[in-house]
Amino acid sequence: MVEYRYLGNSGLKVSEITYGNWVTHGSQVDDPAAIATVHAALDVGITTFDTADTYANTLAEAVLGKALEGQRRESLEIFTKVYFPTGPMGPNDTGLSRKHIFESMNASLRRLGTDYVDLYQAHRYDHETPLEETMQAFADLVRQGKALYIGVSEWTAEQLCAGSALAKELGFQLISNQPQYSMLWRVIEEKVVPTSEELGISQIVWSPMAQGVLSGKYLPGQPVPAGSRATDEKSGANFIKSFLRDDVLTAVQRLRPIAEDAGLTMPQLAIAWVLQNPNVAAALVGASRPEQLADTVKASGVKLDADVLAAIDTALGDVVFRDAADTDTVSPKARLV
Repeated sequence: MVEYRYLGNSGLKVSEITYGNWVTHGSQVDDPAAIATVHAALDVGITTFDTADTYANTLAEAVLGKALEGQRRESLEIFTKVYFPTGPMGPNDTGLSRKHIFESMNASLRRLGTDYVDLYQAHRYDHETPLEETMQAFADLVRQGKALYIGVSEWTAEQLCAGSALAKELGFQLISNQPQYSMLWRVIEEKVVPTSEELGISQIVWSPMAQGVLSGKYLPGQPVPAGSRATDEKSGANFIKSFLRDDVLTAVQRLRPIAEDAGLTMPQLAIAWVLQNPNVAAALVGASRPEQLADTVKASGVKLDADVLAAIDTALGDVVFRDAADTDTVSPKARLV
């Protein structure tokens, strides 16, 4: 069963393996399969579910709401996000303005079939809206009871500092950041993680398997597997491209004996690796089939000794992405419309 960790400097516990439905619900898999997978997640002890209004242009939230219908609400931790365009993508259908935040929250609650979300996250930093306006809107949602906690996603260390300071002035706190993080993508380690530790912010990391590359199924010099994320031009293909170099794929294959010696599958090793970082509260995993989760959750509670961690670093060598400046490139400088 899945173990739990505190989220940031709060009393909220989350399952350290959290179910996310970014590229699956409302797009890759049909609703019955999505619902079956959510139920499988519950069966193996996952109680924390992460989504966003923009996933499948609102359909992912609706599918998750349907899948969780009838469950005891108090036993779940439901997370969603706001920033990216939804609906007809008009000038106010995106960003972190007070208008978009309030309208997005109300719409998300309707789709999810709940009166509140446990964590409401700024999906990116909005360079066009004053941070004071954004944080005041979040504070008001907390006071209204529509959001119990507030987090962000892919914010830089400087943005986390500014946001955290404003939150404290307004009577609440930022407790989480949701960045990309994996053995191959470590750009948060230099600045974001140390700053977060000082501020009492945890990481909820997405793509702990580097878009599936760390599963070992992508082979150097070979075509990508049919039906894999690398062939999904609607979403996954753009994110995985940077990892599909032959030098990266060759290095990943060197992880296979390390995983075998540790008694783990390649996906389990990848997820266990991110969970070794004490600032990581949860690893986000997705699944298109229920049986995938039975394998994934075995990474929960795994402790990798120093020799294993050193062997991983040696195997990957210089193909790891480490530049802290890459965090600053994630949030668009202008709203997407």
